[in-house]
Amino acid sequence: MNLLADECCDALVVDGLRHDGHDVLYVKETAPGSDDDTVLQMAFDQQRILLTEDKDFGELVVRLRRPAHGVVLIRINPANTAAKLTRLRHLLRHHRHRLPGSFAVVDAGKTRFRPL
Repeated sequence: MNLLADECCDALVVDGLRHDGHDVLYVKETAPGSDDDTVLQMAFDQQRILLTEDKDFGELVVRLRRPAHGVVLIRINPANTAAKLTRLRHLLRHHRHRLPGSFAVVDAGKTRFRPL
């Protein structure tokens, strides 16, 4: 799957997803310091699902209706890399078809999808 990981995402999660064979661009490596609008536009232009731990993207895509290919908001303890990676792997294995056109919120126990 083609993903764009926001700068706030855990580098070990990015590495794990890359190890699994996903094409993950990481803002921290390619465009550090980019604002949220720029990151969202990059993901949209490249038809990538945006991975983020920043709730502000919900405001941008849900309330302000900014264009997005898809967004995954990770709402798991930032220090718990293993849990984040486990939940994302489950999401990508079982629900990848639902991600384009959706705002998905992933927490420790479930994933909620909202159409964009």
